[in-house]
Amino acid sequence: MAKRQSIDVAGARHVNPIPSASRKGPFVVTGAISGADPATGKVPEDLDAQCAAMFANVRRVIETAGGTPDDIIKMSVWITDRALRPILNKYWVEMFPDPHSRPARHTFASGDFTPPMQVQCDLLAVIGD
Repeated sequence: MAKRQSIDVAGARHVNPIPSASRKGPFVVTGAISGADPATGKVPEDLDAQCAAMFANVRRVIETAGGTPDDIIKMSVWITDRALRPILNKYWVEMFPDPHSRPARHTFASGDFTPPMQVQCDLLAVIGD
């Protein structure tokens, strides 16, 4: 099996010495992906903009790893309030429009964010057969 490969993507970079994602063989696992702007590293103030940017960062990470959103099989999402899921779900359905082919997802409420951050995710993907 191929050696593990670190994947770094602007907008999904970490302050700590960890990569945006790691790939080994067909498996891709990410660290936390937020709605940070890839050019500035800043997180937008409102949740709608954060969700749009977070899913854009998800797309950039999975494509840098050699895959597409169709390769994602599980996402975990942390959000400040589970009542805000309708905003999150708007972007979820945009990225995964086919209700018969969506990744599994678990959404957790978290108060651990530094404002203005309100949402972040991680994912597991399998690329190739």
